[in-house]
Amino acid sequence: MALLAGSALASEGDEFFEQKIRPVLADRCYPCHSATSEKLKGGLHLDSREGALKGGDTRPAIVPGDPEKSLLVEAIGYKNVDLQMPPKKKLAEENISDFVSWIKMGAPWPGVVSQNISARPSTFNLEQRREKHWSWKPIQSERPPAVKETKWPESAVDRFILSKLEESHLTPAPSADKRTLIRRTYFDLIGLPPKPSEVETFLNDSSPGAFEKVVDRLLASPQFGERWARHWLDLARYSETLGHEFDYANFNAWRYRDYVIRAFNSDVPYNQFVVEQIAGDLLEHPRRHPTEGFNEAVIGTGFFWLGQRSHSPVDVRLEQAEVVANQIDVTTKTFLGLTVACARCHDHKFDAISTRDYYSLYGVLSSSRYTQHSIGPTEALAERAAALKALKRNFVH
Repeated sequence: MALLAGSALASEGDEFFEQKIRPVLADRCYPCHSATSEKLKGGLHLDSREGALKGGDTRPAIVPGDPEKSLLVEAIGYKNVDLQMPPKKKLAEENISDFVSWIKMGAPWPGVVSQNISARPSTFNLEQRREKHWSWKPIQSERPPAVKETKWPESAVDRFILSKLEESHLTPAPSADKRTLIRRTYFDLIGLPPKPSEVETFLNDSSPGAFEKVVDRLLASPQFGERWARHWLDLARYSETLGHEFDYANFNAWRYRDYVIRAFNSDVPYNQFVVEQIAGDLLEHPRRHPTEGFNEAVIGTGFFWLGQRSHSPVDVRLEQAEVVANQIDVTTKTFLGLTVACARCHDHKFDAISTRDYYSLYGVLSSSRYTQHSIGPTEALAERAAALKALKRNFVH
């Protein structure tokens, strides 16, 4: 649990840095304090954690965990008349507070690597990174490796697992007894324990397909979708309220929740599931509910409206930029397994992602708008429209 908590804190700190600290550094500090500065001021680099810890001509700019001893906080707070940064205009109090909070966290800085802070960055080559890094290469089929214990694997995947175990001189855990197996299966597939009667039925079933029958029944149960949809809803930052000060209800958010549950229970293919959430309102032939006929695909686009909103933002343009930034961040984390949020301010240092990619996505999302959409069967709407036209004709004549 301690390891999990530490990882969660690190992730939270990294995200805080990318959203609150790096944009301010890039906008207000890098022109004078980075490897790309035309003339480095005070010998101070603020484009790396190493540079901030080393400091410039006087002392370290930050002391992780101690804002009071951090020269950077002193400078941006205008606490010393001889040291006020940025010199032309003081940062907003909100920004200063963010820097204090960041340093209290220990000044987390994503992707920290040892580097020569005086060296200028190399040219960003997107295609070269795609060619070199394993995660960007096309998926290739691999032959299952040979293993010593040939009777243990029941599938090709088992052989890959067993191969690594044997390399480390380990052996697989023994098979679970039937009582343990059915409890694990229930918790895994529907998140609930089996009833005593269900356990007894399974223990007394000695047929070859006894376990398969349990699995098939659980996969076909409504609870399966409810259990596994929760994981997806976490990725989509699902909430039935909008957060912020008054936490207003997010109208019709429950429709997206139920849409995800139905998708899991209906075995909707993943590629279809992705398309519906990104562009379900643009499909020529949208997927419809098999019995009630309403438009399932367009409900999927509710994915973009989930998340916190300010009720009456002072700076409307800044609010729009923050909303779209959140949409880009969540969309790429959910569907790509990585974030593009960092490219809001700079080309990625490791991934093949550029600021051009970020603002291409920004253009798509910022040119879209929130709307309530009719999901009813088109046939019923067509009949009502025809009836209204007939009434109009009779009225005119």
